[in-house]
Amino acid sequence: MPMYKVRPFHRVGGEVLAEQLPTCMYRLPNLHRLPSTAASPPPPPQEEVDPSLQALESRQEEILKRLYELKSAVDGLSKMIQTPDADFDVTNIIQTDECSPLTTNGADLDLMLGKDYGALKDIVINANPSLPPLSLLVLHSLLCERYKILSAVHTHSSVKSVPENLLKCFGEQTKKQPRHEYQLGFTLIWKDVPKPQMKFSIQTMCPIEGEGNIARFLFSLFGQKYNAVTSTLIDSWVDTAIFQLKEGSSKEKGAVLRSMNAALGKTPWLVGNELTVADIVAWCALQQTGSANAAPANVQKWMKSCENLAPFTSVMKLLK
Repeated sequence: MPMYKVRPFHRVGGEVLAEQLPTCMYRLPNLHRLPSTAASPPPPPQEEVDPSLQALESRQEEILKRLYELKSAVDGLSKMIQTPDADFDVTNIIQTDECSPLTTNGADLDLMLGKDYGALKDIVINANPSLPPLSLLVLHSLLCERYKILSAVHTHSSVKSVPENLLKCFGEQTKKQPRHEYQLGFTLIWKDVPKPQMKFSIQTMCPIEGEGNIARFLFSLFGQKYNAVTSTLIDSWVDTAIFQLKEGSSKEKGAVLRSMNAALGKTPWLVGNELTVADIVAWCALQQTGSANAAPANVQKWMKSCENLAPFTSVMKLLK
């Protein structure tokens, strides 16, 4: 099939063919390379910076600079200070910690609980009768030896029945005196609650929850003063008794008993030479978990020392 022919634009006979462009078309300047005589294009408009953003950036740079300086200072101090041994024996520090025994005169309740003219300070505790907080009952007996306490036991409507021994856990309240002659009120309400709760001022405080926390508060009413090391050890033993000895697995309970046996091999009580809230909470945890019979020798001896005290003896009657 015949095709039309197009005249070639390449060399023909050694000469380059020159085509004439039409004169009716306008020419465009070369945008890739402007002539040197042409004016330079105007710079792009600069965006205005928000002053608040600029201030924030400056503040961030200043904070980072101060943090870097602080890190350098801490690194320098860490090279100068030796890290204490984790197995440091604090027995000597505990023994030099001076604290008065629990049989001395009572502390000023107004300083600890606040002064309230014309009203008796009443500690109200809600507890579940299915798991009675034995440590709080021991502390109640100890407080009765120190202060004149108006004790009362009630049953909440959320509980269908309460054993007779729990209703009389504070003993027979035979002596009735005017309310203003007492120093402190102690009211126990058997109620369907997941964990013990305590309040002594309904208007000014939120409830304290947990047997260990309430025990710490009640023991503080004795006005005992400890140094930082002793206070830390007491808190550690209280948490260990609640979360591992009472609520932990059998493996955890065994580890706690071994630790207790080692500690009681150095001192007659868990922390030092005087009874503390750690001994009360740990003894009650052993009684409630049934681990007392499997306790090592030092722990058995310590338990007998606890049971020789009248407040522990009264609580043991509730377990029978």
